Amino acid sequence: MSLQNFERVNLLSEHGETEQDELDTDMEKMEKEPEAKVEEEVPWYRTLTPYKLYVLLILLVTYLLNQLDRYMLAISSKAMAQEIHFGDKACMKNTSAQDSDFNGLKCETFSSADSCRNATSNLTHATGLCYYDYNGQGLEYQIVAGPAFTVIYTFGGIFISYAAEKYNRKAMLAACLMFWSVMTLLTGFVKEYWQLVILRFGLGFGESGCGPFAVSILTDYFTPETRGFALGIYNWGIYFGYSMSYAFGNFISLANINGQGWRWTFILSGIPGLAVGLLMLVSLKEPERNQNQLELSGTACQRLGRTLKNFCSPSLLLICLAGSIRNASGYVFAYNTQLYFTQIGQTPEQIGKYLSWIPLVGGSFSVLLGGFISDRLVRRLGLYSRILVIGVSLLIAAPFAAGTLYFDPPGAYFFQIPTYIFGEMWVGITLAVVVELVPSEIKTTAVAAYLFIISNIGGNANLLVPPLAQHFESQNYSKSDSLRYALYIMYPGPYVYGALVYLCSLLVIRRDKRKAAKENYKSDE
Repeated sequence: MSLQNFERVNLLSEHGETEQDELDTDMEKMEKEPEAKVEEEVPWYRTLTPYKLYVLLILLVTYLLNQLDRYMLAISSKAMAQEIHFGDKACMKNTSAQDSDFNGLKCETFSSADSCRNATSNLTHATGLCYYDYNGQGLEYQIVAGPAFTVIYTFGGIFISYAAEKYNRKAMLAACLMFWSVMTLLTGFVKEYWQLVILRFGLGFGESGCGPFAVSILTDYFTPETRGFALGIYNWGIYFGYSMSYAFGNFISLANINGQGWRWTFILSGIPGLAVGLLMLVSLKEPERNQNQLELSGTACQRLGRTLKNFCSPSLLLICLAGSIRNASGYVFAYNTQLYFTQIGQTPEQIGKYLSWIPLVGGSFSVLLGGFISDRLVRRLGLYSRILVIGVSLLIAAPFAAGTLYFDPPGAYFFQIPTYIFGEMWVGITLAVVVELVPSEIKTTAVAAYLFIISNIGGNANLLVPPLAQHFESQNYSKSDSLRYALYIMYPGPYVYGALVYLCSLLVIRRDKRKAAKENYKSDE
């Protein structure tokens, strides 16, 4: 998910984003040619001092821990459910038995506890091949994965975003990091489901401060010529952290430290955040705030009112709908990937072997490819081409996402690479479109409103998985097939649904673009 596009959009918005503004800028450069020549004598890479790179490294690690702690639940949910008892129960394969003992027997086909425990193979006539227990799925799991985290995460982000403009960002980011790390660490000690819900609320509140504070700090530390680079590197934390969650969640659980299995995955994931938070407090300096930022007129409520008015335009309504649909796909699969591969017979070692690096590789290529297209193609061809790139990239990614569910491992894992490469390009480009469709003075508030909308809708889409799976079970499909068909609807499906809605916005986007440009012109006068 590239934030390079977001920073580039900010810079474009500050200049009005019209052809006339670009001509005016060129004239100013001609009038101040001697000064420009002096500035050009300092290459951009020389502004990347060792200390700035150190700041970038600390913030990258912070974002990595943000993603690691967030998705650890998805990897450990089955073991957690079996110990603290929540969610659905199902008949599952006894992994201690040899594959040859099953002779075609599929534990998932048994729907009752008695039939599951008494399951035998024609080859061995042995019992104990299957066991009936909590499988880590169901509505209770989807609640802690979705609403318990997402609602407080998005609402907390609104208030924290305002705090980022007034208070010491370094101190508040360190406090947020240490707070959510404590929430993660304490998750390793839960004994009841309600305790898990409360800790997920706390995790969501703490993590809501990561983005606003970190991006604001980076914006002030790095020059306009290097901000795209800095935000791109920072954004790699998504893929590093998500990939590490599979390594931690699977391999540390298998190590079964002190006989506590999954609990140590949360304990070991939470400890580094405390150390990094303290390091941030003592070694990072609060940067001077950028005084060249666009001054916002009116109170916060007035800016919010103007933002909501602009969001009632047809194009922005369609873009928010499309972004919410696509965002739902990401949340659904992220919190059901481990469960799905476990359900079709993959071991934690097999899942960790592939998914501990595939999201990192695919996501990193997506950042590079999305940035290249946005820089070289979209910027030249205009707003229409932005929408076309989003729509085409999602349609290309959809078959690969479906292939992950259709094919057996290890092929299913490798289908994730092109899914990431093409399927993650939409984030930064959509942010660019949103900013171009609103007046420059409310662009930051507009982005916050857009992210709030798609996070609340997409982040709670997990709740649709259990009823869809139950519907297919009622049609006499097995547990694994029911989950697979539910994910067909909620994973590759939204790539197609979202792409179609994005393309529909082409019918109305020109009018709203002209309206935004007109308001920018009036505000400049």
